[in-house]
Formats: sequence, C-alpha cells, structure tokens
Amino acid sequence: MATKKFKCKVCGYVHEGDKAPEKCPICQAPASEFEEIVEGGAAPKKKGMDTNSNTYTILYAVIMVVVVAFFLAFVNSSLKATQDENVRKDTKKQILSSLGVEIKDATADYKTYVVKDILIDPATGMETSVVEDAAFATNYDNEAKAGKYHVFVCNIDGATKYVIPVNGAGLWGAIWGYVALNEDKQTVFGTYFSHASETPGLGAEIATPLFQDAFMGKQVLNGEEVALSVVKFGTVSDANTQVDGISGGTITSNGVDAMLKTCLKNYTKFLTNKE
Repeated sequence: MATKKFKCKVCGYVHEGDKAPEKCPICQAPASEFEEIVEGGAAPKKKGMDTNSNTYTILYAVIMVVVVAFFLAFVNSSLKATQDENVRKDTKKQILSSLGVEIKDATADYKTYVVKDILIDPATGMETSVVEDAAFATNYDNEAKAGKYHVFVCNIDGATKYVIPVNGAGLWGAIWGYVALNEDKQTVFGTYFSHASETPGLGAEIATPLFQDAFMGKQVLNGEEVALSVVKFGTVSDANTQVDGISGGTITSNGVDAMLKTCLKNYTKFLTNKE
C-alpha cells in the first residue's frame, strides 16, 4: 500500500506514513503543523460542499428564494384582513364623498347616511335584494355579470338620495366613480370620480372638486335616454345636461362621458320607475 507524505509547515521535514507523526523529529512541532502532500501539487480535498462550485451557488439561490417567498406569503396572509378592511373603508369614503359628506369615520358615517345597499333588475328597475353589510362589495363585476346592479339608498338631512357606481376607461387606465341623485332620480346631487393613472394636471383633473361639482343639478335623462354628458371644453350647448370636459384631457373626458352613458343606461328603468 502506498504511503502518504506529510510535510512539516515549520521546518519542512517530510514524513512518510499513513498519518502525520505526533511530533516532528526535527523541530518538535505537533501533528497539527503537518499537511499532506498530494501528488501533482493539488491541494487535499476538503470535507463538505465546495462553496465555489456552481452546485453550491444554485442550491443557495434556491433556498433563499424559497425562504423569501415563504416570508412574503406569511406577511401577506397576516396583513390580508387589514388590507381588505382598508379597501372597504376607502370604498365607503368614495360613496360618502359623492354625497358631499364630511367624513370623520368612514365606517360609522356610512352606517349613518347609507340606509341600504340594494340590487336592482335593469329590465324592470325593481329591487331584487338587499346586500348585507357583511357582504359589502368593493367591486361590482360579479353582480353585473349576473344582471344585477347596485344602488346605495341614502338619507341626507331627511331627504332620500340614490348613489350609483360607475366605471370605465380613461387614457392610461381604469376610471371609476359614484353618481349621487336626488330623490326625483332625475337630477345629480353630487359625484365622485377617480382614476388609476391619468396624467397629472390633465386627465387626472377628473378627481378634483372643480370638475365634479360641475355635475350638480344636471339632468340625467331625456326620456329614457341618458342625457348627462361630458363634452369638449368650451362646447357646452345644453347647460341642463352637459358638463365641460378637461382642457387638454379630451380622451379622459371622453372616457368619463362613455362611462356615464354606458353605466347609467343599466339604470334607466330604475330612474323612470316612480314606485
């Protein structure tokens, strides 16, 4: 059996055998000061994984991705209830804003001013069901797909108001809002509009009081057709139904106009139903 060679790192003495001597016969250095001499000059193999290998790099990256993903999933799961509640509060604030309510506590104020959230059948304009507060929705797509549309019945200083959600597309993304109607269901009491990514100073102006207040008192219908309109800035020909669009924000203004006509059309029977 070939013997191994061990070199003393202190004096250079080379020992042949199965293992390093307990002491160097030349300088008396202990066995820990000997290192194995490997043929060809290669360093002795280290125990464990080579931290410079591709395998180690890939394994380390995979472990880090799994750990980070687990941590993010845990944080998201922990915060989901809070996030959902914040979305509900923000939606209630938007509804109240269309009514011109000074909001102090969105949840409490909503209960004060919103009498009930109903679903109506667009074919008859009649109420089909009442949405319980526990089922309060922040997105109305599912109901709309089922042919049911939300109306928030409210009470402001003893007068009944109806709030209708609307949604559409602007220049760069989604736009949405709420249109509050007087008890006659024919004139606008107030509005609230917002957007995802419209241009500041241009299309984003739909979210300002200057634009929203211009809708107050406007007529919603002409017969059974939606007459409420947003027209190019400076071209209003019917002050009873038309609102100036945003100067420099024509596409977004057109988006609001299309949104109003498309969404309010689903409420024509409800608005003309006097029952």
